[in-house]
Amino acid sequence: MRMAMVSAVLLVPLLAGAQGLADPTRPPGAIADSAELAAAGGGPVLQSVMLSPTRKVAVISGEMVVLGGRYGTSQLVKLSETEAVLKSGGELVVLKLHPQVDKKPAGGKAAGGKDGTAQGTANKTKK
Repeated sequence: MRMAMVSAVLLVPLLAGAQGLADPTRPPGAIADSAELAAAGGGPVLQSVMLSPTRKVAVISGEMVVLGGRYGTSQLVKLSETEAVLKSGGELVVLKLHPQVDKKPAGGKAAGGKDGTAQGTANKTKK
């Protein structure tokens, strides 16, 4: 009996501490799950984009939608690596894969050479 009581007293702090552990693989600053945000009234959320020569699919709030297919009353009319465009009536809604990221060119100029091509070193093999 005494041993069971000591074991219970020692285990309680361990169990209480385990509840506060965060997922170490989650990106910093990440908030609630995207599907939870959509369910909470935040509107549709673009979660993933899959592009191949034969198929173009977006995952919007947990639902797979092919290009030209429907999400609710909206139609998926455009899909790129970073965004999806839904059309509902005459209104277009742009969903960004990473809405918190605002990409801007460094220094206001396009990267690369004079003709706009990328510069840098490439792995070349000599024969």
